[in-house]
Amino acid sequence: MKNKICCVFNLAPHYRLSIYKLMDQQLECDFYFGDKVGSPIKLLDYSELKGYKSELKNSQVLNTSFTWQKGAWQLIFKPYKHYIINGGPNFLANWIILFFAKILGKKVHSWDHGMKGDPETKYKFFEHYFYKFCNTVFLYGHYSKNVMLNKGFPKEKLVCIYNSLDYKKQLEIRENLKKTDIYKIKFKNNAPVISYIGRIQKSKKLDLLIESIAKLNNNGIACNLVIIGPNVENDDMNKFVDKFKIKNKVWFYGPCYDEQLTGNLLYNSEVCVTPGAIGLTAIHSMAYGTPVITSDNFLIHGPEFETIIPGETGDFYKDNDLDDLTLKIKKWINLNKEQQIITEKNAYKVIDDKYNPLYQIEVLKKVLK
Repeated sequence: MKNKICCVFNLAPHYRLSIYKLMDQQLECDFYFGDKVGSPIKLLDYSELKGYKSELKNSQVLNTSFTWQKGAWQLIFKPYKHYIINGGPNFLANWIILFFAKILGKKVHSWDHGMKGDPETKYKFFEHYFYKFCNTVFLYGHYSKNVMLNKGFPKEKLVCIYNSLDYKKQLEIRENLKKTDIYKIKFKNNAPVISYIGRIQKSKKLDLLIESIAKLNNNGIACNLVIIGPNVENDDMNKFVDKFKIKNKVWFYGPCYDEQLTGNLLYNSEVCVTPGAIGLTAIHSMAYGTPVITSDNFLIHGPEFETIIPGETGDFYKDNDLDDLTLKIKKWINLNKEQQIITEKNAYKVIDDKYNPLYQIEVLKKVLK
């Protein structure tokens, strides 16, 4: 066991299976996963990992943002040399692991969002000292890294590991994708299609997207919208569709867990748009060559917004600005064939270069071995 790595994670989301399997195979990791977090997330099948050890119970501490992970801190006394933790400073057992690691001469590596520099963030000093005590901070992107560099963290401690989905499967699907009539059949027209994929919830600002689609159509720019994902907050999006009288222009596809179907839907749309907070959607869309538009308020996003390179893989619109959102959508649905091919290649390059588990495992091996 002494050469193994102990992973104490807040959860085991299904989309992390690819990287965890590589860690299981190439780093000999033992995995301890929390059972739940605040939002509904599909979990991976633990039996897929030979290094899976046990599920830990996560409990909210009173009415705070802190979580207690039962059975986590005791793992520091097992004969591991390296520990990878996530959940950040809000997972209180992580502090105990850090404390005893210093006494026992062990190394703890945090793998999370890091510091975002939000002026509204409470307990900044709390956050600062947590990462100070870590041996390495694996970060999802450069935005947080730059914030932490500006706060005096040493460069060698901060390592960008990015994020990933099921790259191998998506690559196989990508290589066989082709343009189909799926939207022509559904909408009974040849107009370009804007896609949204993710949960239907207020933070995504889909009402703004629906209003933008209505504005485009009213101004003689025909287009359609497909919304792929579950309605987790019971938002009545249909009322906005009815309000703007574009029922025949909007397809509430619902949740889709078949990656082949998802790839087809995204690939056949001109652009993927999330007016509010975006995260893994950016990776998902670009895995199939589709550019992404989202808000320029970077503080609300997951780190995956960094995949968006304005003019190359998508765009940022002025936050909450309907007119600017509409202009950005108009731009991306009017690309000519040559521009579409270039955009597709740009999107693939972002994913193939860094946002995949093959890149991530090499980063982990370099640091831990």
